Amino acid sequence: MMNKIDVFYQCEGIDEIGQIDVEADATFATVKSELADKHGLAEEVIISLEDDDERIDENRQVKEFADRTVIMVHLNRCRCVAVSVTYNGRTFEHSFGPSATITRVKKWAAEDECGMSPGDAGEHSLQIVDTQDRPEPGTHVGKLVCCPDCSLAFDLVPDERVNGATGSTA
Repeated sequence: MMNKIDVFYQCEGIDEIGQIDVEADATFATVKSELADKHGLAEEVIISLEDDDERIDENRQVKEFADRTVIMVHLNRCRCVAVSVTYNGRTFEHSFGPSATITRVKKWAAEDECGMSPGDAGEHSLQIVDTQDRPEPGTHVGKLVCCPDCSLAFDLVPDERVNGATGSTA
């Protein structure tokens, strides 16, 4: 049986993806406390699993999720992130948990709201409004906001093409 489990994380206000080793029987309350101490996070941060819009029950043990390829969590003071995506002059709005990935947001915007096929959606990227920033597919939206401003605006833009090759997979 495993003694330690790798937990990867993203947090509000921290640029990199971090990793800690925790005891298999540690609870998510323990993980949250260790990360809050390590990064000086506010006590009111919530912890959630990647792409889960609800906070995780902090009494659950990490080993309950050991069958996942990767255990990725997110810590943030925002309970949800209000996301708007503009494409072709139309703006779509939806709230996501802070652990929602750019991949998930783009799928919602391109396929669900704009009706693009997965192939066409794959030729577009989310770009933060008024910037040239196109976050990586695995970036959590909560990493891009800072409480109390828990909102984010994107443009859905075509990938840049260089000699017929697309420039992004986000």
